[in-house]
Amino acid sequence: MPDVPEQPAVFQTLDRTAKFPYPKHDYLRRLLWLLVQATVYRASPGRAYGWRRWLLRLFGAKMGISAAVRGDTCIMHPWLFEMGDWSALGGGVTVYNLGMVRIGNHTLVSQDVYLCAGSHDYRQPTLPLTKPPITIGNGVWICAGAFVCPGVTIGDNSVIGARSVVSSDMPRGVVAAGNPCRVIKQRETSTPALAAAQRPGTDAGSPEPPLSPPPFGEG
Repeated sequence: MPDVPEQPAVFQTLDRTAKFPYPKHDYLRRLLWLLVQATVYRASPGRAYGWRRWLLRLFGAKMGISAAVRGDTCIMHPWLFEMGDWSALGGGVTVYNLGMVRIGNHTLVSQDVYLCAGSHDYRQPTLPLTKPPITIGNGVWICAGAFVCPGVTIGDNSVIGARSVVSSDMPRGVVAAGNPCRVIKQRETSTPALAAAQRPGTDAGSPEPPLSPPPFGEG
């Protein structure tokens, strides 16, 4: 009788994973948000940024002045989402925020970016959920199709190249790209106007922002 090969031991025991890993009240508001996001949020006109800001705030998001979010974005938990003044999410962006996702002021997250603030602890057989936050600074540009991993912080004024996989923190004021994402060079963040505003004795002021949202290029 031929020897039967020994079956390798299986480390993961998915039959023992938590069936309901969230508080009970979360399931109700998640259901309500899914219904809203699939209907009046997604079907709203392209430039109805104010309407989508209102819906997100209704579900607990903190949205800054003229923060612009496209209707085909997917935000899992609005109550774990903060977005600063004049920042924007492009089309097809996914915010998988089991943990908090914070986006600063004047930051652009381009189309099809995936912000993944949630994972599983692979070191434990039951793969429990983990919820490391993502923090994106002010004046950041995350280019199309990038993937930002759980627990990552991206410093102010940095640029993340298209299709990059950001698996570790990025410093401020750099251009970075690749898989894994690495710093390529410093970003030139000094302009004559900014330098003049920062000189001692200069009245930099805080002009009233215009009323129109930041453009996405659509009509």
